[in-house]
Amino acid sequence: MAMEVVWTRIFTPVLKTEVYSFALVVFVYLGATLAGSLRYRRHLKKGATASTPFLIALLAIAVLLPIPASDPRFVSMDMFYSPRLGSVLIVLASIFPLCAILGYLTPGLIDKFSLGNPARAGRAYAINVLGCILGPLAASYVLLPFIDERSALVILSLPVFAFYFFFWPSLPSIQRVWSGAAGGLLLLYSLFFFHNFASSFLASSSRVEERRDYAASVMSVDPGGAKKLLVNGIGMTTLTPITKFMIHLPMALHEGTPRSVLVVCFGMGTSFRSALSWDADTTAVELIPSVPKAFGYYHADAAEVLNNPKGRIVIDDGRRFLNRTHEKYDVIAIDPPPPLAAAGSSLLYSTEFYDAIKQHLNPNGIVQVWLPGGDKMTDLAVVRSVYVSFPHVRCFPSLENWGVHILGSMDPIAERSPEQLAARMPGRAKKDLLEWTSDTDAASYLGKVVLHELPAETPPDPNSDVRITDDDPLNEYFLLRWMGLF
Repeated sequence: MAMEVVWTRIFTPVLKTEVYSFALVVFVYLGATLAGSLRYRRHLKKGATASTPFLIALLAIAVLLPIPASDPRFVSMDMFYSPRLGSVLIVLASIFPLCAILGYLTPGLIDKFSLGNPARAGRAYAINVLGCILGPLAASYVLLPFIDERSALVILSLPVFAFYFFFWPSLPSIQRVWSGAAGGLLLLYSLFFFHNFASSFLASSSRVEERRDYAASVMSVDPGGAKKLLVNGIGMTTLTPITKFMIHLPMALHEGTPRSVLVVCFGMGTSFRSALSWDADTTAVELIPSVPKAFGYYHADAAEVLNNPKGRIVIDDGRRFLNRTHEKYDVIAIDPPPPLAAAGSSLLYSTEFYDAIKQHLNPNGIVQVWLPGGDKMTDLAVVRSVYVSFPHVRCFPSLENWGVHILGSMDPIAERSPEQLAARMPGRAKKDLLEWTSDTDAASYLGKVVLHELPAETPPDPNSDVRITDDDPLNEYFLLRWMGLF
């Protein structure tokens, strides 16, 4: 069970979302365990079960198979969102032998221990269940926050090798040879020749940083000089002025002087940093503890920004934070993590989430929702969910020809020209806005977004069912969408 936690994380760059990585690992684990258990029962009826030393010898080989199966030289790993079927099958097949052998071995050991006594069998299963509880806790909170997945799997394999050497004298000579050779080669490869996902960036990046915690492995890279943030191997964001507009656009359109900002999803910290340039009290909420720790990788002034008394970073789920806080804000910026179809992402796009947001907006408050773009039906659902939640909605296509800034409010959102918006911006905010562009005039730069506003007279689809709710997460079902079934 501890290995299952590690497999979920090490396979995510191949399987593309952590939820589906976990689900597929559990599916294969349970299926393989069933297959192994059925085979044991068939052998038991025939009175010819495999010996424990032989099964332990097989375990000593199978326990390390997921390590080469997750080497990017053998399977397709990238920071984007399209899994490759061949690679998916390889990583899932790598855990099947171990799970099947354990499915065969576990009931056999319990039968030998209990000798038909139900009480002894119950105690054996209780010990097994205790291990199933402690194993994932140890993997999540003792191993993965401090070492990489390869090292965690090697450490977790050590008890298997200990049992292997214990039963070594009981093995026939030929079994000693092939099991020792195969297990030894896999161990040597795992220790000295394995390439992890981070190694694929070493040649193209000037600096690669990895941070780990109980929730995820966070990687900061700059292939080709373009800094990127990856969480469990999946690209989250890059340094882009889009994340600046997520703040500057609603702040400049706000009626009055915006004094308080909430940023849901810290990412690289660009939006957090931009909000502070308005001298506003700014709270950023981030689910993954290691993500804000990478702030300094992306911004040279990170230490200064973090020392700003008006800034605060909270490690929590954004929606849960809103449900528990009593604070209200002038601007709330939502930048949900990709991919748009990932399980759980609907919780930051649903009408119920917007109902919670409305309780935390000051008069004239504006929420900015970033829509990176997906299939047509998903885009319609995301936009309509904002329309049905807020009486006043405006949509602006973003820079770089992708994505839309959706602004919603309970009060009218002022019509202002780029020049008027620029005039409302403090000097520090203008400097922040123009930081990554050759433009020298804030008004003309704002005009590249503001002057291309999308029509917003009516909801984008007459079908009222085309929306996202907690009970109908239309944007999700990543695997079915990838397979073309939804």
